[in-house]
Amino acid sequence: MRVTTNSFPNRLIDQLGALAARQARLQNQAATGQRIALPEDDPRAMRRVLDMQNEAKTLDQFASNIGQIKEATTASYSSMRSLKKLSDRASEIALLADGLKPQSTLNIYASEINQILEEAVQTANTRHRGDYLFAGTRTDQPPFVLEKNADGLITGVTYGGNADPIVAEISPGVLSEGQPVGGNSNGTGPRGLISDSRSGADFFNHLIQLRDNLTAGNVAAIADTDRSALQRDEENFLYHYGHIGAIDSRLEAASGLAKEHSFAIEQQVSGLVDADLAQTLVRLNEVQNAYTAALQTGGSVLGQSLLDFLR
Repeated sequence: MRVTTNSFPNRLIDQLGALAARQARLQNQAATGQRIALPEDDPRAMRRVLDMQNEAKTLDQFASNIGQIKEATTASYSSMRSLKKLSDRASEIALLADGLKPQSTLNIYASEINQILEEAVQTANTRHRGDYLFAGTRTDQPPFVLEKNADGLITGVTYGGNADPIVAEISPGVLSEGQPVGGNSNGTGPRGLISDSRSGADFFNHLIQLRDNLTAGNVAAIADTDRSALQRDEENFLYHYGHIGAIDSRLEAASGLAKEHSFAIEQQVSGLVDADLAQTLVRLNEVQNAYTAALQTGGSVLGQSLLDFLR
């Protein structure tokens, strides 16, 4: 077999190039601490890393959804607590309004109920991050609109929201809402906070009815109708207390699982892409020694000519 005079230099250049590339790759791994920088470094591992990174992004979105829903539940709970206090006071007034009270006292009670009604509507129209909490998905408009007479007294309150709760995905295939809808007269779907046809709750209209009966001195109607109506409102508020507590527990569980899963993915990705520093340094030292030896050998061989072998 004939060996040309330039075959050795060409092979030497190729070998030095390969060693230099390996040296550069190992130096980069030692500097960055990562074994994989490009897909060709380990295609199968890179594919798994990309899949896990996509899964991690999905988990991050779940975590963001959970955080937003928890904010909504906190804001909802605060408003519901205020409404519950107003309901408690209205029920107390309904019990105090008996046949022993003079009309002047009943008028004072009626005035207080009117103030309670004003405050309750204002609370039910609470906003969170610019959106109305209890309007369902119609978050850009107040859920409850007042109607007043010439004397400035509230004569009616209408619900302008809908019965569609705002939901978000908190884990694969699991949806959760963060706040109740203000009203629901459909007989199906989520229970309304202020009014609900199934529970018989209609807090605002019951307050209006109580106020008017106080003004008229109709203590019999208060005893026979208003007290039981306010009791239904009270029970409805208690239902929502329990419901939002259950939502909060579910969110805590989902958040914990998402964090555990995210940590596990992070560990798996780290195991695939992180370089073993001690092993990398050993390999780098070996490649550097090989590169130096190749240079020395090449320099020795290339420095000889045919005459050196004919002596």
